[in-house]
Amino acid sequence: MMSTTKNILLDLGAVLLNIDVNKLKPAFEELGVNNFDLLHEQLTAIHLFDDLETGKITADVFCETIRTASQLPLKNANIITAWNALLLDFRTDTMQFLTQLSKHYKLFLLSNTNDIHLEQFYKQLQNQLGQSSLDVYFDKLYYSHLIGCRKPDAAIYHFVLKDAGITAEETLFIDDLETNISAASALGFQTHQLKEYERVEKLPYFLL
Repeated sequence: MMSTTKNILLDLGAVLLNIDVNKLKPAFEELGVNNFDLLHEQLTAIHLFDDLETGKITADVFCETIRTASQLPLKNANIITAWNALLLDFRTDTMQFLTQLSKHYKLFLLSNTNDIHLEQFYKQLQNQLGQSSLDVYFDKLYYSHLIGCRKPDAAIYHFVLKDAGITAEETLFIDDLETNISAASALGFQTHQLKEYERVEKLPYFLL
C-alpha cells in the first residue's frame, strides 16, 4: 500500500461475513415456492431488492410483495427466515485483524444491505463475537438502506467521503464485486477486489 493511505473502506458480505446466495433458492422452495428462479427474475425486474437496499420500502412491503407474487399464504416470519438464509458466519480471523488495523488506519464500512439482514447479522455478531454492533470495529458504518443509495452508484461513495471527511486518494476500498471496485476506482480510490479465496488479513497492503 502507498504510504499516503490513511483510511480503509470495507465491504461486508464476502469480505467480513461469509454469504451464499445459492442458499436462497432451497430456502424458498421449503416454503413451497417452486418457481423461485422465475419469481426472483420478476421481483428483480420491479426493483424490489434494490428498493429494499435503498430504504424505499419497509420489510412489511417486501414480504407482502413476495407473498403476492408467489401466490402463497406465506407468513412474514417465514419469508424473512428464507431471505436471511444467504447470511452465514463472520470471518473471525478477519474481524480480529480489524482491531489491529484500527491502530494504524481509520476504518469504515460500506455495505449494500437492508433492515432485515442488518438485524440478522447483528444477531450473528452477538452469537459469534459477543458484540452487539459493528461500530466497535469501525470509525463509522455506512449502510445503503439508511443512506438511500447503493453501490455502485457514485452518490454513495461521494456521501461517504464527505461525511467521513476523507479523500478517495488516501482510502483503500476493498469489495468482492468488480462493478463496485470499478466505480470506486473511477473516483480515485485505491482499490482491491477480494477474491473468494482471499482474506483481508492476508493482503500485502497494510503497514502495521
